[in-house]
Amino acid sequence: MVMPLFDTASTMDASTAVPLGVSIPRVDSGEMRHRAGGRANVACYAPGVSSLEIAYIAPGGEWQVQTLPNVAHGVHHGIVEDLPCGSRYGFRRASREQSLPFPAPTTDVEDHGGQPLLLDPYGRAVDQSDGFLTSVRMAGDFDWEADERLRLPWRNTIIYEAHVRGQSMLHPDVPEELRGTYAGMAHPAIIEHLTGMGVTAVQLLPVHFHLDEPHLQDLGLTNYWGYNTAAFFALHPGYATRAAQAAGPQAVQDEFKGMVKLLHAAGLEVILDVVYNHTAEGGPDGQTISFRGLGEQTYYRTDGHGKYVDTTGCGNTLNFGEPRVVQLVLDSLRYWVDEFHIDGFRFDLAVSLCRNSANEFDPRHPFLVAVAADPVLSDVKLIAEPWDVGYGGWQTGRFPGGWADWNDHFRDAVRSFWLADRAALEAGGQGGPLAKLADALSGSAALFQASGRSRLASVNYVTSHDGFTLNDLVSYDRKHNEDNGEENRDGHGDNRSYNHGVEGPTENGGILAKRAQSRRNMMASLLISLGVPMITAGDELARTQQGNNNAYCQDNAMAWMDWSRTPESHEMLRSTKRYIRLRKEFLAAQPHDFPVRDEQSYLYWFDKDGHPMSLDRWNDPQHRVVQLLLGSDNGGIAGLMVVNGSSSDVQITLPRVTAEGTHQRMFELRLTTSPLHEVRQGGRVASGEKDLVEAQSISIYRT
Repeated sequence: MVMPLFDTASTMDASTAVPLGVSIPRVDSGEMRHRAGGRANVACYAPGVSSLEIAYIAPGGEWQVQTLPNVAHGVHHGIVEDLPCGSRYGFRRASREQSLPFPAPTTDVEDHGGQPLLLDPYGRAVDQSDGFLTSVRMAGDFDWEADERLRLPWRNTIIYEAHVRGQSMLHPDVPEELRGTYAGMAHPAIIEHLTGMGVTAVQLLPVHFHLDEPHLQDLGLTNYWGYNTAAFFALHPGYATRAAQAAGPQAVQDEFKGMVKLLHAAGLEVILDVVYNHTAEGGPDGQTISFRGLGEQTYYRTDGHGKYVDTTGCGNTLNFGEPRVVQLVLDSLRYWVDEFHIDGFRFDLAVSLCRNSANEFDPRHPFLVAVAADPVLSDVKLIAEPWDVGYGGWQTGRFPGGWADWNDHFRDAVRSFWLADRAALEAGGQGGPLAKLADALSGSAALFQASGRSRLASVNYVTSHDGFTLNDLVSYDRKHNEDNGEENRDGHGDNRSYNHGVEGPTENGGILAKRAQSRRNMMASLLISLGVPMITAGDELARTQQGNNNAYCQDNAMAWMDWSRTPESHEMLRSTKRYIRLRKEFLAAQPHDFPVRDEQSYLYWFDKDGHPMSLDRWNDPQHRVVQLLLGSDNGGIAGLMVVNGSSSDVQITLPRVTAEGTHQRMFELRLTTSPLHEVRQGGRVASGEKDLVEAQSISIYRT
């Protein structure tokens, strides 16, 4: 039954255009607010609609419809008398006939009798029951006790990129009812693995409410990664336990907050991967879910002819030249920080958020300026994926102070040196010079200098969710994405991988040994480099995706964490823990501002004979051995990193130059990525004396 419209005359002046979304009316305070119960101020920015109505149903009630009577600068607002927490609601263009779009909504917004309800851009939850989407009014109550954001320094941060569902789906110690859920992510078995490894932050793939693209639905697949957001203030309920889903959105929200609380208690920050560059509505012929029905020419970036400008490859791009869009994103980010205690964000295709009216990246874009000036957002970790698919899309190193960038230069340099070059050497050719790897290991200082940032602006990574796993990098020369239903056309073709002689699985012991050492070389390069390292979940266990380098639609064992204990996984985990422990020991012995203050930090480069590197040797591919002595004037220890990227064991002379000048010091070998680590660890060599470093290996000494 549809109830008639309320008489809005008495409430017309009481509603406000601020804040957007559903809120307690400003006139309701104290005991009045308590008595008001479900009375709500509703405000929605819908510049493409002349008159907007809200359809809503209170828990246990009946559907009602009300036109929002007031409009101010595109914001439609009004007072709704019976919209308590737990109520479902949505918007649509007002019509003369107060019919509702049930039971069969249509995507034709001109059909007033059957148009879909549009999600509230500020809706705190999304309900999918009854075959259509509605927003849900939520309460923010939760017992956080003493929990607060951890605010760990960038220098001490080690990021672990993970998927909420995939992390625990196959873990034998996580109860079945918790697997693949927010609660499962915070289960003691998962937390013990993370803290035991030594990481300090968990970066979660998107947890905002998302939808599956139509082409995936046609293939019987889902968007497992979740980079298709439909609601920026709402959690994805599919990652909650069945019990929480059955109990409703409030239980889902509480489960997520409980996860954050437990991760914080274990000393782990929570960073969200967020997708503000586009929405799940897709291209102009896509489905109408929210923004398109409320004002697509304002919410989406268009050219002078009203056509969509797509710099994301997803059909649409949110219009960050529109103040209300910038406000929407800022409000969303603050909401996750204030209400969920989130410690930071990684921005997918961040360049699309910072394009000016000429469609060019602007490091002084109003969005970036607003974030820098915001007392809440400027105090959290901000990570840019510094590219998109538009013209001039690659902007690594150009984001402003306060931001860190995913450093694709690091990724490419490490893969090229340890894999592509090794493949060339073993085929009788030659590899590349040392310069790019050395720059990556030292934090790509020149890349970030122009933006006024230090080496700590570099988020170093070898793999991410997008691409080969670490194990597949050493096991496949080409991608194998046939299961994605796109005839292997999707995914990157330039992987700089090397299968070491056999494509895919093998029982050849020699090849397996080479693969293991290459894995160790890349993981060690990541964890002993300057900058902020990011490990992809499963790389520490030598996880494989059977050569699929674009597993975005594989919600199955191919993409989930494999917790099977094998000799390979055991060895890789032990090595990863060793590298993290060594990193932490070294940084603990340095001043708190290392390596930001270059005048107090030093990086000395030497050739295999202990002489300072010359320009000729930097650029000569025949010279693939280099030594890096690093530390600080006030540091407790210095570290010496020796890289041998040649095909032969090499005798080196340890450098005579030390932090104190030229007098002799003793170097203790802390690790080598060669199979001889257990035998050689702890050996001591004096500066100026010789030592042997194995082919294709890294050796780490300290003084």
